[in-house]
Amino acid sequence: MSDLDAFRQEVRTWLDENCPQEMRTPMKGFEDACWGGRNYKFASQAQEDWLRAMAEKGWTVPTWPKEYGGGGLSKAEAKVLASEMKRIKARSPLSSFGIWMLGPALLKFGNEAQKMEHLPPIARGEIRWCQGYSEPGAGSDLAALATKCEDKGDHFLVNGQKVWTSYADKADWIFCLVRTDFEATKHNGISFVLFDMETPGVEAKPIKLISGRSPFCETFFEDVRVEKHNLVGELNKGWTIAKYLLTHEREMIGDIGGNRPISEIVAGSVGLDDNKKLADPMLRAKVAETEVDEWAYMLTLTRKLAEAKAGASLGADSSMLKYYGTELNKRRYELMMDAAGHDGLEWEGERSNDGDLARMWLRTKGNSIEGGTSEVQLNIISKHILRMPGA
Repeated sequence: MSDLDAFRQEVRTWLDENCPQEMRTPMKGFEDACWGGRNYKFASQAQEDWLRAMAEKGWTVPTWPKEYGGGGLSKAEAKVLASEMKRIKARSPLSSFGIWMLGPALLKFGNEAQKMEHLPPIARGEIRWCQGYSEPGAGSDLAALATKCEDKGDHFLVNGQKVWTSYADKADWIFCLVRTDFEATKHNGISFVLFDMETPGVEAKPIKLISGRSPFCETFFEDVRVEKHNLVGELNKGWTIAKYLLTHEREMIGDIGGNRPISEIVAGSVGLDDNKKLADPMLRAKVAETEVDEWAYMLTLTRKLAEAKAGASLGADSSMLKYYGTELNKRRYELMMDAAGHDGLEWEGERSNDGDLARMWLRTKGNSIEGGTSEVQLNIISKHILRMPGA
């Protein structure tokens, strides 16, 4: 038996003993995920037990070094863990902007003290992070941001506003882009800082979307004190970190990763014919086309992530993944709504989980705006991947 085969058996045994049955069922929606944080209330004892067990093993972030709360697994071992979790349909124990975005940035650009302070609590789900990037006048043109960060000798003072700050009203800390030099060209005067959302002068106000729900907030900073040891990287060199982090954000947004095949979902609405095929032939053709495209996309995503783990930079490829993944997700929910018919329009009531399908369908419209609009991603693709003349 090879070392990898032995590790697979070890993982299988451990999961069988430690993954609660309740955590082996599909999530009902995005809000059914475990986000952790200082004030997080677990949906059940099983959810809490699952997070605690995985965090103790370091498997919430399996490839991070053990000293930072990770599992210290090789890429091959992490792939085995992922496949064994998929085998038993285990839920991810923790959803976290700290894992998806800030963690990789700190591993690359943070100093040792910052890594030791912030990475282990992220891995254990003890601190929930939000992202302070977009501003009312700086969305797709992010480098136009104007949130002011002044050097006050032994600390910084931050004043300004962010918008579309996902879960700012629930987050414990924020990683934030601020302008520290107003004389430099706009890309060169930006710094990357971290601070606690309970710091005096921080206020988050939720924004309601067309779906009637929203993770987004307006976030205001008035004379917010930021200690200098919370500057990541060099002063005025934050744009390099921002770009690196954006590749991980776009990868995250583009990962459609549905728990169930679309054909299985719509079959519950339209039923099957005598040949065990979707009863609606027109819908069946659309579903087949979408599933083929999803498989092609997921294979591309897997290949690109493998290249990234081998040391290659995703770069502009992250825009390709973000664009196609979000457009596919919109198609996915359009099909679900088609299949559901009038039932899909239900907005309230226990039967529909308060209109979960309709609200999620509307929410997907924002997928192609957040993290850089589809139009911006296409411009990046045409210029940096296709090398089109004049792009």
